[in-house]
This record gives sequence, structure tokens and C-alpha cells, in this order.
Amino acid sequence: MTPSDIIKKVRRLEIRTRQLVTDSVTGAYHSSFKGRGMDFEEVREYAIGDDVRTIDWNVSAKMDRPYVKIFREERELTLMLMVDLSASGIFGSVEQSKRERAAEIASVLAFSATLNNDKVGLLLYTDEIEHYIPPKKGRRHVLRLIRDILFFEPKRRGTLHKAALDYLNRVQRRKAVVFLISDFLDNAPGHKAEEDNLFSSLSLTNQRHDLVCIALRDPREEKLPDIGIVALEDAETGEIVEIDTGNTRTRKRYADAARIRNQAFETNMRKKGLDWVEARTDEPYLPALRKLFARRASRR
Repeated sequence: MTPSDIIKKVRRLEIRTRQLVTDSVTGAYHSSFKGRGMDFEEVREYAIGDDVRTIDWNVSAKMDRPYVKIFREERELTLMLMVDLSASGIFGSVEQSKRERAAEIASVLAFSATLNNDKVGLLLYTDEIEHYIPPKKGRRHVLRLIRDILFFEPKRRGTLHKAALDYLNRVQRRKAVVFLISDFLDNAPGHKAEEDNLFSSLSLTNQRHDLVCIALRDPREEKLPDIGIVALEDAETGEIVEIDTGNTRTRKRYADAARIRNQAFETNMRKKGLDWVEARTDEPYLPALRKLFARRASRR
């Protein structure tokens, strides 16, 4: 792909996601995430119903009547996008691959942050840290992030979330809103040590930051079509297996394994009290994002 082709694709994605942000997400992002704290703004005379704990006793003594302190939330946030670039993200059985869907969701989040004057940073990873861009503001910066999510060529093929989360916790000292976008296909039920590492790392990051996971799903990873004997390749290991999709029991075992894997992920996320949302390549993702934002806003 030539540089001009890359620019055109990034611009098309910008136009599409900016429209989605304007129509569907404006305000929801703002109301869902807290700022870093409360800043003192002014004092005003006490009114019935004011919290007595906000009374400024020094000013009240000078004015000989009660005054209260008014605070405003410090709104500026830092949004960190963590995107899993392991080889399984290349797969897509419908219009978009999982990586393309990840880029579009990241674009919506990044432009939402930009409209709220927040900084946005990016961490791309496989089983090692592939690319890190510190948080900054501005449209040109966001376009660079989108370009890198779409076109950055990773050196590795595997997945290691723990290393990426540990790196984020080292480089991002101040509290941030973190969206981790991955298919989580390395989360294999039965491998308890790996499961514990993943969900313990997610929980630790959530204690330091405000973490939301977006789990990418493709229908062909959950259900096989009946098309006879096919060769399936594990994108991350290169292992090739021939299976007969015409066999009903084979298709059932495949679907059962996917169901168990997804249920294990959901169960562990709930146990750790972690926020997450499923984004499928065969369904619109905005309803899921809006539901997430509404759920978080109701907890504030």
C-alpha cells in the first residue's frame, strides 16, 4: 500500500468515526469517566440545601454570614489505547478483520477524547512491546494513532498481556482511562497459571488506572460452516490442523470449546470486578459502547 493509499484510508476512517462520535457518543464519554479530582472555583453565600461540610468558616467569619466553597471537577483526562496486534487479529470472516474493527473502535474513543480536550496515547503489543506513543492532544496526533493501529507491522505474532500491562503501569504514572482492545484468544480455559496472570494483571492495572476491556469476537471463531475438509492454521503459532467440518460432532466440539472459552473470560472478569464489553465483527459495536457508557455513568 502506497503512502497516498494509507492517507486515504485513514481519512475515510476519520470521516466515518467523527460522524459516529457526533451522532451517538457525544456526552456519553464525558459523563462516564471521572476527572483527576476537584478544583476549588469560588465561594458563594450559603443557600438552604447546601452541604454544611462545604462551609468556608474563615470567609463566613469575615462576612458575618455563612459562605460555602464551590468546586468543579478537573475534567482533563488521559486516554490510553492498548491494542493487541498479535497475528490472530488479522482474521475476519465478514466485512472487517478484528484489527480493522479495533482501529475503528479506537478511533471513536480517540475522537471522543479529543472533543473533551483530553490527551490520547497508544500502546501496541504482541508478546512484547511493539510501539508506544505518549499521550498528546490534537487531531493530527489522533490521525497518527489511527494510522499506526491500521498499518504498523509487528515483529512478533504471539500475545502476552501481562508484559504490556506492566509496561503501561511503569510509563503512565498518572491515572488514566485505559481501553484494552484484544480478542483474548490466549485465554485458554484449563491453563490456570496463564489465566491467573492475565486477570491478576488486569486487576492490578484497574487499581492504578480506570481500565475497560473490549473483547473482539468473530462468528467463525465460534461456529464452523459445513464446507467439508478444511485446513485451519493457528495464526500465532503457525500450527495447521485438518478437520472435517461436515462432521456434526466436530462442529459441536468446536462450538463448545468457543463457548467454554468465552464463559471463562466473562466469569473471571466478573470475579475481578472489571469493566468489559464485547465487540463483534458481524454486529454494530456502538450499542455495546453506549450501554457501557450508560452503565458507568449510573455508578458515578
